[in-house]
Amino acid sequence: MGLLHPGEMGASVGAAARAAGARVLWCPEGRSAATRGRAEAAGLEARPTLQALCDESEVIVSVCPPASAAALAVAVAETGFEGSFVDANAIAPRTVRELAECFDPARVGFVDGGLIGPPAWRAGTTRLHLSGDGAEAIAAGFDAPHWRHTSLAAASVPHRP
Repeated sequence: MGLLHPGEMGASVGAAARAAGARVLWCPEGRSAATRGRAEAAGLEARPTLQALCDESEVIVSVCPPASAAALAVAVAETGFEGSFVDANAIAPRTVRELAECFDPARVGFVDGGLIGPPAWRAGTTRLHLSGDGAEAIAAGFDAPHWRHTSLAAASVPHRP
């Protein structure tokens, strides 16, 4: 799994995925010393570039400030990534549809996600809600005691309106 970016919430997402048995990669390119420290503390594996991270990941999870979500999705799409892209950011439904359109649905499964609660360092404090093709498989990657529960919405996120 590739994780973009291990801020306070993202690092806890990576740690929870690791607790569930996932190998979690991240890219320190352009990130702060604080982010690097959080990623190291969470046991995340660094890759030198976004391209390298995308080449080695079957799933990419985006946890960033909402204003950065679109640019990050476009950057991932431009690498030629093939796999599942999870946008776990607090963005509007229209923005989610626009992000889904960045990806070729024949090569990338787009999953809309939402994190509710504080960073998931303590069991039972954080919820992860997922919707879209492949949401069940993504949820299985977070089957760890850090999460209060994972709920899956019934509808998928359309790639085209």
